[in-house]
Amino acid sequence: MLTLQPHKLPITEGDKILDLGCGEGRHALGLQYLWQQQQLTLVGLDISIQDLGTAYNRLQVNDSADTLAAKLTFIRGDGLQLPFADNSFDHVICSEVLEHIIDYQAMLAEISRVLKPGGSLCVSVPRAWPEKICWWLESAYHQVEGGHVRIFNGQQLTRDITQRGYCLHAKHWSHSLHVPYWWLRCLFWRRGDHFFPVRTYHKLLVWDLFTKPWLTQTLDALLNPIMGKSLVLYFRKNI
Repeated sequence: MLTLQPHKLPITEGDKILDLGCGEGRHALGLQYLWQQQQLTLVGLDISIQDLGTAYNRLQVNDSADTLAAKLTFIRGDGLQLPFADNSFDHVICSEVLEHIIDYQAMLAEISRVLKPGGSLCVSVPRAWPEKICWWLESAYHQVEGGHVRIFNGQQLTRDITQRGYCLHAKHWSHSLHVPYWWLRCLFWRRGDHFFPVRTYHKLLVWDLFTKPWLTQTLDALLNPIMGKSLVLYFRKNI
């Protein structure tokens, strides 16, 4: 399930796309599937060897991956010191990453360095008010290793990025149905994710992911402007 809406990325033949902080490859693999017949280069970068291993295994499961026009590579790297030359990419996706980074301004600077003039940047972070409830319910939620180090104000983050020479052209919210799961997870944190209410709601989300029934899809779309878990911002880098 993608957090971003792919049609809001102005993808054209021959483009290079960086999925920064790709984790287990959800976005990179999803975009390769959507644009499999286009001559594209996708790169998923993450610092976690374990997550990259999962992403690579998922890529290998696709027997036709080598024959697709859209080529995908996963590499290990640090988002604060990207191993790419200036102006290397036409698009950068940074989804659910900045809230983990202490010096997120340094990562924004690296993104600007590798993104071509006129290129597009998609950033998503947890929405502030559902996130604040998670922090209030359980401090371990954000104190665990690799947890969230800040709650973003959407307007401030937009200013942080536009001040670097970008213009915002679209925004939306995603994953409203995921919010109750994380509230339950935090409420019963010490009982673990196998505790009955948490496990049951997780099964509902997995069922929804694979079956996509109209009822939950409609409910999610209606609730996203009110309680969507992720704020998704789309920018274009000025020429």
